[in-house]
Amino acid sequence: MITLHDKVFEPFILEDEILDRIGTMGATLSTEYADKKPLFIAVLNGSFMVSADLMKCMSIPCEISFVKVSSYHGTSSTGRVDELIGLNTDIKGRHIILLEDIVDTGVTVDKVVKLLSVAGPASVKTCTLLFKPDAFKGKKTPDYIGFSVPELFVVGYGLDYDELGRNLRDIYKLKED
Repeated sequence: MITLHDKVFEPFILEDEILDRIGTMGATLSTEYADKKPLFIAVLNGSFMVSADLMKCMSIPCEISFVKVSSYHGTSSTGRVDELIGLNTDIKGRHIILLEDIVDTGVTVDKVVKLLSVAGPASVKTCTLLFKPDAFKGKKTPDYIGFSVPELFVVGYGLDYDELGRNLRDIYKLKED
């Protein structure tokens, strides 16, 4: 159990399971993009850990860039996505893999994909560590999913509760009373 701010969390997905699944995703992506030199675009802040570990599993030439959007406050999505900040790479004709830590409503992914598509990439696929199918209202399910999870509030491994918990090696879920 851990306490962050005013909430108690219990273990949910352990680091070994996370790293094993990321290794599998890295092998799949390396095979599917073997001759394409993909550009990974990681959405900060949450995806920094999954991005770093996924890059270590890639066995093909690839690049990574980071962007920032904001759609969360506290434990719920605001439904608003700010503009894309930080993409300084020309993506015209490139194969893009958008990296997320978690996709729940899909609002952020839809907005980022739309913003990226305007720049003329060859393709845009999405890859997420966690996917909440019951909360999803987006246009397209992520192409690569680490774990499908129920509608729980989770922290750790890059995910936060008001900026705390990102540094945890495991993923924790909010403890039910």
